[in-house]
Amino acid sequence: VIAAADPQQQGRDYFAANNAAARAGSAAQQEFFDRTQHPDFTGQVCELGGLTVQLDPAMSTLRPDPHYLPDGTRPPRGEVFVVGVEVTVRRDGTITGRQVGSQHVVLLDGTARGFAPCPSGSGA
Repeated sequence: VIAAADPQQQGRDYFAANNAAARAGSAAQQEFFDRTQHPDFTGQVCELGGLTVQLDPAMSTLRPDPHYLPDGTRPPRGEVFVVGVEVTVRRDGTITGRQVGSQHVVLLDGTARGFAPCPSGSGA
């Protein structure tokens, strides 16, 4: 789990670690998502099914999002932020999808936690 001094740095570190895991392959990234998933939502991690998900954040868009409800009913514990990201999905190094969206990161107990994306076609 990533630990740093401020939300901007924690966000940068979280996304850098995600992308390093993606470069190492689907199994490494699955482990990263399992390890960094917000502890209140551990049952909501999708299987990557051989895909990798690169997340390139626009950190200038990072802002608090205290009203975020990941499951539609309850907010996560911690300090919630949202950031614009470019998402690139690959299978065996070949790009299968690319889009712009947003990703939530939560600072909880001094660490950055996320919500694992569920890429289309992952079989989950």
